[in-house]
Amino acid sequence: MRTFAYRHTTAAGVAVIALITAGCSGAGTDASVPPQVGLVATSEVDAPPADVKLTGDRDVEVTLTGPIAAKYTSATDSQRQALGKPLTGDFNAGTRESGVVFQQFQGGVITAKGTSPGTPAFITWGRIREAWNVPRDLAGVPAVSGQNGSVGPLGTATSDETPQGDLLVETFEHGQVAYDTKTGQVEVTVNGKVVPSGL
Repeated sequence: MRTFAYRHTTAAGVAVIALITAGCSGAGTDASVPPQVGLVATSEVDAPPADVKLTGDRDVEVTLTGPIAAKYTSATDSQRQALGKPLTGDFNAGTRESGVVFQQFQGGVITAKGTSPGTPAFITWGRIREAWNVPRDLAGVPAVSGQNGSVGPLGTATSDETPQGDLLVETFEHGQVAYDTKTGQVEVTVNGKVVPSGL
């Protein structure tokens, strides 16, 4: 198991403030005695996995890497169950020209805006995913010749879905999709304007 040690800077900051205060008071201090500083605390946390191997549809082995692997590993059991098995094939995983990486699953998709370590990845699923996948024109209006998903007018996910009262809301680069769990209605907002959901 790989671990990383992280230094806590709070203690060091307190030590610096104490030294400044002591240095400024001048009264009753012996300048020949060096200040004592030794407050460095470390803690260990598990390193994110380099890759995650799963059995995909048709029993094909699928390897998740980078931010996709990190997100899948940090997902709750219920999120993993809802995602289901990863899909295989050219259009179900990879990197878009924009740098967005993605992996489609039976019940959702995980996307990230790049492959650098620490890049956040997000899960999109259910009615929110359905609305995100509706082809739309540049203004966000459903159109047969439009684009959908991360290349559509909403862009890439910038959050997981978040409960807000009866709503589940997920934000994207250029808007949001809100699903009302009581009524089943979906509201899509693109660049600050509510547009038809297309569902």
